[in-house]
Amino acid sequence: MPEHRLTSVSTRNRNEREFAAIFERNEVRDTFRISYLANRLVIPVYEDIKREFGLKLGEYLLLFCLSHNEELTAQDVADMTGRPRNSISRAVHRMLEDGYLTRSPDPADGRQALLRITSEGQELHRQIVPWFLVREEQILCALDSDERRQLDRLLAKLVGSNAP
Repeated sequence: MPEHRLTSVSTRNRNEREFAAIFERNEVRDTFRISYLANRLVIPVYEDIKREFGLKLGEYLLLFCLSHNEELTAQDVADMTGRPRNSISRAVHRMLEDGYLTRSPDPADGRQALLRITSEGQELHRQIVPWFLVREEQILCALDSDERRQLDRLLAKLVGSNAP
């Protein structure tokens, strides 16, 4: 797994003040900081996943959701991930072709299909998770254990209050 190096504000020589200022003096301070951290966390890992495993973002998100749920519809995955339904539908077709998912009619709604992850899909997910864990540790290592627990509570509250 490649190591992604974080460039801290203190190590920047050029434009150090401007870099710090964008996080403190803007109209949407919290939004910008959350977006910045999310991008720093996931973009490098998704680039690695695409290069190493040939998976696009929607394809991995589909595997991730199904690895934690017995069965879901494509709409369920779109709701859970905030991704457009059409990107999840494209991912479903690819993952079915590659043998990572199975599909069956939804007895409760004939317009939907129930998706399940196969053992091959579970194995692929298990291979990918460590990439996220390494990156998560790189980002969160600045926090002590109490701060991490506090962050976990705050994130849970934000996610819970914004669920579909």
